[in-house]
Amino acid sequence: MTTATQSLSGTYHADPIHSSFGFGVVYSGTGKFRGTLDDVSATLTAGDDGISLEGAARVESISIQDPAQFRAHVLGAEFFDADNHPEVSFRSSRVELSEDGTARIDGELTIAGTTRPIAAAGTWIEPVPAAGGGLRAGIEVATVIDRRDFGFEWQMELPNGGDALGYDVTLEVNLALFQAED
Repeated sequence: MTTATQSLSGTYHADPIHSSFGFGVVYSGTGKFRGTLDDVSATLTAGDDGISLEGAARVESISIQDPAQFRAHVLGAEFFDADNHPEVSFRSSRVELSEDGTARIDGELTIAGTTRPIAAAGTWIEPVPAAGGGLRAGIEVATVIDRRDFGFEWQMELPNGGDALGYDVTLEVNLALFQAED
């Protein structure tokens, strides 16, 4: 079942400058490490058959730059395995965009060649006229995954005990969507 307000119809594309795929994970038991994949593409289609959302983010666009060995480790086989799996991708099975601005999106997330079902919740902003013509809309959703479900098993014990890296990873997707004028 897919629902939305009557004002949503047609095809919208992610604005690559204003859209992102973010993640956060507890590290060293003291704080949360955050990063983004900034090269994001997505298409939201709303029609008589309902709403669908598909998207991808290029792993090489990760915000980690320094130190170089840390970037290489995260892009390597113990995590994203970017050489063999250059994208994180998503395909919806259900999209609910309610009149009160809440959003729920269910579907399949693929990371490092492993696909798992997920459900994300958040908010959306229905289409409004854009300054340069056409329409703009927005979706912000989040979910928590266990990184081990996607093959991210790496771990190191801290000197006083405990894990260096948490297993729960918060994913946050921010899509600034546009629909060009016909």
